Amino acid sequence: MSFTIGKLAAACGVGVETVRYYQRRGLLCTPVRSGGDGWGGGVRRYGEDDVRRLKFIRAAQASGFTLEEISELLALEESDDRIRVRALARQRIDALDEKIAQMTEARAALARLADQCAASDVGPCPILTAFEP
Repeated sequence: MSFTIGKLAAACGVGVETVRYYQRRGLLCTPVRSGGDGWGGGVRRYGEDDVRRLKFIRAAQASGFTLEEISELLALEESDDRIRVRALARQRIDALDEKIAQMTEARAALARLADQCAASDVGPCPILTAFEP
């Protein structure tokens, strides 16, 4: 089965410009145009491997990997260097744990401010004064 860039993008739930961006970043190959003289005469066709790769990129991004890390993961896929893949995953887990801790702290602080705001109608709202420079 072959896809135009629009069909590839739709099959993976992204826009055409996203596909082009990944191509510019070297994450996806840009197929040659079929037929024609290469100047608009043909259509670029993508295959199932391109769908799989694009879905991989999107899933890795959803897990928090950067495009640089995803590029490395794609390269590691061919070498089967599981040690490096695990190291990248552990780094991402550490970064996510740090982000979760920061968000938990921010949530607790905001909850305290909301409680303080609800405790009194006198004076300025603690939530608004907390955000003043």
